[in-house]
Amino acid sequence: MRIVSLLPSATEIVDVLGCTDRLVGRSHECDYPPQVRKLPVCTQPKFDPVGTSGEIHDRVTEVLHSALSVYRVETQMLQQLQPTHIITQAQCEVCAVSLADVERAVAQLTGFEPEILSLQPTVLDEVWQDIRRVADRLGVDGEGTVASLQSRVAACRQQVETAPHRPRVATIEWAEPLMAAGNWVPELIELAGGKSLFGEVGKHSPWMKWEELRAADPDVIIFMPCGFDLSRTRQDAEQLAQHPQWTELRAVRAGNIYLSDGNQYFNRPGPRLVESLEILAEILHPDLFEFGHRGKGWMRYVGK
Repeated sequence: MRIVSLLPSATEIVDVLGCTDRLVGRSHECDYPPQVRKLPVCTQPKFDPVGTSGEIHDRVTEVLHSALSVYRVETQMLQQLQPTHIITQAQCEVCAVSLADVERAVAQLTGFEPEILSLQPTVLDEVWQDIRRVADRLGVDGEGTVASLQSRVAACRQQVETAPHRPRVATIEWAEPLMAAGNWVPELIELAGGKSLFGEVGKHSPWMKWEELRAADPDVIIFMPCGFDLSRTRQDAEQLAQHPQWTELRAVRAGNIYLSDGNQYFNRPGPRLVESLEILAEILHPDLFEFGHRGKGWMRYVGK
């Protein structure tokens, strides 16, 4: 069996199922577990990913006017690797190569026909289902893996029941223009003992206006920009902190502004969403939780 994963979360699913040694290729964004970085790269962005949030947004928007995806499949590399299975996604055209792009690339291959498995989770239950689906296609048992992940979620949920309050939380997935986190993130916020102010469970991340953020006046603001690590996330927070009404926000006055590594955790609908839940629990209820993610998965923002 020869697997090419074109999605970071799928790579992590393959790994948690104990099948990392079957991977022969990856997307340009697949970087966990660390050993997969040595694998041949099978996708590339069609835009320059360096710049401000606004500049990146404009480039992505321009590309999408003329293409289904902002990424390119390296068909020649697939031909060389001759995978038996390709795992991709149909959830978001900005997150990774689209299913249509992969199907077009596979149609150009000669001498073999890999099986395509497309993932499209929007809530935690669908992530568990995807782990089971991948396990089934790879011929391994996924039930034990899913049960272990679910038990960690249940333990967190049970402990949260003792929390004396549930803070109102705004999660920022993009700074310019403003976007709140949707899909599984509002669900994670609730499980971690908070009240999600923006975004709906199972629905795509919504654009929002500064006036909406100001009117909601959240108790806590958590930055988790798509594709950004902690260092790059800080830049977005500093950009938003320049707004003239920033200091009027309740969360800012209380010092409840947090940065998280969205790229490694919240943006990837795979097994590490459990770590994402733990990160939120540490942020929202530090008196109840200490998983050891502070400084690695998240940190408090204190400004310049």
